[in-house]
Amino acid sequence: MKNYRWATLGCGVIANQLADAMHKKGRQLYGVANRTHANAVSFAEQHGIPVVYDTIQDLFADKNVDVIYISTPHNTHFSYVCEALRQGKHVLCEKSIMLNAQELQTAAAIAEANQVVLAEAMTIYHMPLYKKLREIMADGILGPLRMIQMNFGSYKEYDMTNRFFNRSLAGGALLDIGVYALSFVRWFMAETPGQIVSQVKFASSGVDEQAGILLMNSRQEMAAVSLSLHAKQPKRGMIAYDKGYIEIYEYPRADKAVITYTEDARQEIISSGKRDDALWYEIRDMETSLSGETDEMHLQYTADVMDIMTQIRSSWRMTYPEEQGKDTM
Repeated sequence: MKNYRWATLGCGVIANQLADAMHKKGRQLYGVANRTHANAVSFAEQHGIPVVYDTIQDLFADKNVDVIYISTPHNTHFSYVCEALRQGKHVLCEKSIMLNAQELQTAAAIAEANQVVLAEAMTIYHMPLYKKLREIMADGILGPLRMIQMNFGSYKEYDMTNRFFNRSLAGGALLDIGVYALSFVRWFMAETPGQIVSQVKFASSGVDEQAGILLMNSRQEMAAVSLSLHAKQPKRGMIAYDKGYIEIYEYPRADKAVITYTEDARQEIISSGKRDDALWYEIRDMETSLSGETDEMHLQYTADVMDIMTQIRSSWRMTYPEEQGKDTM
């Protein structure tokens, strides 16, 4: 497989994990750009990265770069992703990949026109455990899917200027943590849900602080999602079938699941992969897709989830400044 040259746009927590994941496998990032140049210099020194770009545009224009990992705030993704794609770069973008469905449709069209790969860095689609569970589902030993229950709650102090609650930074529970729960739901459902209802509690800044979401598709597979940025909950997913149910904790980067069989309450532990290698699995699947071996990036699932989140926010009449006066559906 080709040795692809990766660069990162952004040098926060995720970018550090990306650099560490590459170093662990004997690789290193080729370059780094950041809105604050001094931070990029420090990041490069810490991780032994040879190229620091003076401007973000310099990164996009560098013909030596194959793939750009974008980990800037949500509200910057659309402009950065589109420019990188136009410059012929493959892009792996942190979740949520865009603010709304229309932005993603536009970016996907640019990727297709320039014959490059666009993907969201959604760990659930790449952790080996979830691929293993899909194989178990396909075997049919659990029977038809009936219900999925998802929890994700963080306790964040009420600071309406930080990114979690800041409307100008596309804050809110749905885009920050709900995207994990909904991606989990989409992974296990046979088709995307078409019936969606929700309740929301807004923070004083106008973003969604807490939400409950119910979903159902045409096969009558159902899901219930509970989200909060100000009430701690376990990161727990439960998938119920006719003949048993699967429980997964810390599901964004899970490496273990427990199946409980309905008939005799027997339990089976399924283990696969390592949570500490979550970023490496994303890198590996991206490069496999770039080589043309298989498509491991599941952009259609990403689009399905973005459609769901856009419909939900539309029902709440909640928009971000970048969306004002635009048709986002």
